Amino acid sequence: MYEWIGKITGSPRTTRTLSLLSGWLPPTLVLVLCKGIGILIYWLTGGNLRSKVLRNLLDLLPDHSDKERSSYNIQFFQNLIIILYEILLDSYRLPKSEGRRFQVKGEVHLTEALRMERGAIVYSPHVGNFFYYYWYLCQKYSCLTIATSGSSELRPLYLRFKELGCPGLDYDSTPPLELLRKLRKHLSENGVVYILGDFWRPTFPESYFFGKKTRTPEGAASLAIELQVPLVPFYGRRVRGFTHELVFEQPLQLHAMYSRSQRADATRLLNSIMERVIRKNPAQWFYWFNAEERWEKEKVEAVQ
Repeated sequence: MYEWIGKITGSPRTTRTLSLLSGWLPPTLVLVLCKGIGILIYWLTGGNLRSKVLRNLLDLLPDHSDKERSSYNIQFFQNLIIILYEILLDSYRLPKSEGRRFQVKGEVHLTEALRMERGAIVYSPHVGNFFYYYWYLCQKYSCLTIATSGSSELRPLYLRFKELGCPGLDYDSTPPLELLRKLRKHLSENGVVYILGDFWRPTFPESYFFGKKTRTPEGAASLAIELQVPLVPFYGRRVRGFTHELVFEQPLQLHAMYSRSQRADATRLLNSIMERVIRKNPAQWFYWFNAEERWEKEKVEAVQ
């Protein structure tokens, strides 16, 4: 999938020209075009990718009908095209249209958490247009995130948001101790750290997600417990067209629930929250195309 994303993101001059041209089109027409391109890519990317997404949907959402899962499969591709349009073309108009883009619920939870003056962690899965949600946070708060821009195909997307004033720490190129030091410093200055908790690396600690053994980062739980920082569960989702709903939930005081030695238990709690969000918005999760890569293979005992 990254290959065709790279073809779309590979020419900044072209995207800038297309951005200017798309600004003259009615949003409803742009939406129809994006959805049409999504369906076209759904068919042109080959059966392997479509089948892989469908297998992952069946694996994680067995309680849904075949018809529902097939619909999620198509919507997944359509949503990716809409996100790419928003980031590469429409983001140039984002500062002038914030009011009609976002319907925000529960933001008082974040503002109240910041009154403790310990900073706040905003915790979310990769659902909806997570780039846009970080932009929103950066407009209102001193905000920092952890990204992985090592992929040449995705790098233009991160650079675009850096141009919009959204800073980020690269997980793959920043030494772990330096990364931790910068996050601690930012939180100590009552800043907001936006963490997308469903990243996967084979070196992460073992955990569970969707009832399956996997590996997930424990950084959010560790920081929240060690520094006594409130953690605000959050998610955004596309509700219609180019309008997104942003939902801030009741802060979690993980330091009052878990000790430092129980950060794995705290991480499993956070994973269950992300799972709930994904189940509520199945077509808008980014990782359906490679979800199978994150599950640990069960070891089979040798028969004597």
